[in-house]
Amino acid sequence: MADFVYPPVIAFARSMFKVQGLKFDIRGTEHVPRQGGALLVSNHIGYLDFVFCGLTALPSKRLVRFMAKESVFRHKVSGPLMRAMKHIPVDRAEGMHAYGHALDALRGGEIIGVFPEATISQSFTLKSFKSGAARLAMEAGVPLLPMALWGTQRLWTKGHPRNLGRSKLPITLRVGEQMRPHENEKAGALTRRLRLRVQELLEDAQRAYPAKPSGPADHWWQPAHLGGGAPTAEEAAAREREQQPLTTG
Repeated sequence: MADFVYPPVIAFARSMFKVQGLKFDIRGTEHVPRQGGALLVSNHIGYLDFVFCGLTALPSKRLVRFMAKESVFRHKVSGPLMRAMKHIPVDRAEGMHAYGHALDALRGGEIIGVFPEATISQSFTLKSFKSGAARLAMEAGVPLLPMALWGTQRLWTKGHPRNLGRSKLPITLRVGEQMRPHENEKAGALTRRLRLRVQELLEDAQRAYPAKPSGPADHWWQPAHLGGGAPTAEEAAAREREQQPLTTG
């Protein structure tokens, strides 16, 4: 079925990136298959990450269908666009429905994008990975495509104001070689190996990133272990627990 909405949305996004003056450093796009299913797996540090992850598939003339929380599909603006672009809603109360949808899409030759940390990392370091990505790839018989992005948190992330004007910010993207399970490898072991590879790509992206915080007020986007002002992983986890709504019963 032809995609009538996705290509114009991509064209609009790329035009906006030019207006913003974003400077891209993208490597590893040759690892994205030109045909057949694959599971693109990335770290998650900003609200626009899915847009930037999708850019890595354009040289292979592929479109990525992302798994996103169901509330995004209920929004009056983003909802119709997400459905028209054939992204996959994830209702955490009925996760198997989304899993089945993604499995069918992978077997049908689509590239599916997932963020196995499930939520934005407020420490900008890797959180633990859910095993769903590994299980999906293994059941569908498709490769995993590990990738990492850096700099996107400076545009729009949790707990900080949006910076969507002409910022001229650098954005660094790295795609690694395709990964498949070893013989008799379990989903848990593949998940650990996948996370390690994404960590390596993230560190490569950070080393290559051309900008440093310009002063004390600008240290917030740099991880604590690199001398920045972001919370540590432990502090971020505590903050997330405080932000979760209270439940009764």
